[in-house]
Amino acid sequence: MAQYLLGVDNGCTVSKAGLFTLDGREVAVASGKSQLLSPHPGWQERDVDEFWRITAGAIREVIARSEIDPKEIIAVACTGHGNGLYLVDKQGNPVRNAILSTDGRARDYVDKWVADGIDTKVRPKTMQCVWPAQPNALLAWLNDNEPETMARAGWVLMAKDFVRSKLTGQFQAELTDFSGTSLMNLQTRDWDDDLLADFGIGFARDLLGPIVKTADICGEVTSEAAAETGLAAGTPVAGGMFDIDACGLSCGMIDESQLCIVVGTWGNNQYISKTPITTDDVFMTSCYSMDDYYLMLEGSATSASNLEWFVTQFFEAENAAAQKQGGSVYDLCNELVGSTQPDESNIVFLPFLYGSNVNPDAKGSFVGLEGRHSRAHVLRAIYEGVVFTHLSHVEKLLKFRSLPEVIRLTGGAARSDVWLQIFSDIFQTPIQTPEGTELGALGAAIAASVAAGSYGSYEEAVQNMVRLSRRIEPIPERKEVYARKYGRYKKLIDALDSVWTDVC
Repeated sequence: MAQYLLGVDNGCTVSKAGLFTLDGREVAVASGKSQLLSPHPGWQERDVDEFWRITAGAIREVIARSEIDPKEIIAVACTGHGNGLYLVDKQGNPVRNAILSTDGRARDYVDKWVADGIDTKVRPKTMQCVWPAQPNALLAWLNDNEPETMARAGWVLMAKDFVRSKLTGQFQAELTDFSGTSLMNLQTRDWDDDLLADFGIGFARDLLGPIVKTADICGEVTSEAAAETGLAAGTPVAGGMFDIDACGLSCGMIDESQLCIVVGTWGNNQYISKTPITTDDVFMTSCYSMDDYYLMLEGSATSASNLEWFVTQFFEAENAAAQKQGGSVYDLCNELVGSTQPDESNIVFLPFLYGSNVNPDAKGSFVGLEGRHSRAHVLRAIYEGVVFTHLSHVEKLLKFRSLPEVIRLTGGAARSDVWLQIFSDIFQTPIQTPEGTELGALGAAIAASVAAGSYGSYEEAVQNMVRLSRRIEPIPERKEVYARKYGRYKKLIDALDSVWTDVC
């Protein structure tokens, strides 16, 4: 009987399922999109029941497309966006909408922790910045503003932990995901009552489940979940992981030499090391799926979602036409950007529509528009602005390591040769992409392969399941052009700093 692995990848709006062979070949993929809810300015939520229905539907669809016997799936693993908050009662029923990782309602709590020096005090334990969409801040906010919600709460879960609980009926806290929440002591890799007390959320300890690892078997698909998903009851379900770990594994990041860029809702830039960074020089250190390794990350919600917004708002007709023809409106975007040259326009785009890595009040902006500019020039500015922000993050990481010979890249930009070329030209470094379309799901499948015993280690699994495909070389003649444009980008951020404070 053939054997397959199922990886499930849950972003902030899109749920994806991918079926893979033991050598990492993509058999079938499916996805569904849940509605983004914003009941108040700065709030970002989703209906949790809808989220599960869409995820279960994607699993059903991928099984149907593959035409395999579900009993041939030897293990399932889930990955998903980190942070935000999925609160359920003791039976696993949601007690409110999920809060997403782009939410800003708890900013005042973070500001107070910074002003009171709490962030500095806890940093040796958490090894990461505090920010509004982390569960610590959201729990503090809910305790003060929705006490009735907290009275019903039974478990704090992350996105993929919720999906795993729906599959198995079990409630656990997976290490890599929760190590990025500021709820855990990364020195001990365990809960810490003193840490929770420092944030004023000691009550949360009763909501934190037993800690499991990425490749631990955390239960089996229940008969109820089997009916909803099409999976075979009794299929083993692994712990899964934070999506940044999934992207790392699918890029083949198994040693300290590599650096991976993820271009998604968040722009993540990361590498792994056995030596963690505990100071505030880096945005986040978390536990990696591989024992003894930490993942160092510089990132913010400043990446490909900016392009998605622009297309949604200004390319409605083109998007409809592309879908009717079975194509993608993003092919048109790539064509338009490819029709321009880097030195044709000095438009600078600040990709701060959903967050910022500079002033927390900073907003998305186009600077330098002229009447001669076309939408192709505006699109190029978006592509470039996203890359400039990635570069600003990577420059922080380079304080602790050197730039690798090749950068590995996943996410939306990996589908665009034009965007990959811009990355390569701005970094003046070759860019290489892994083979496949759903790399988060592949990372989860790699974990499933280790959990099922198909491979004895992540190293062995990666060597057998990951293939690198395209490699884009930098164009040396563009180095100076982009250096000038990046300098302009940084000057504008500095110049506008006081403006955001005055008007936002």
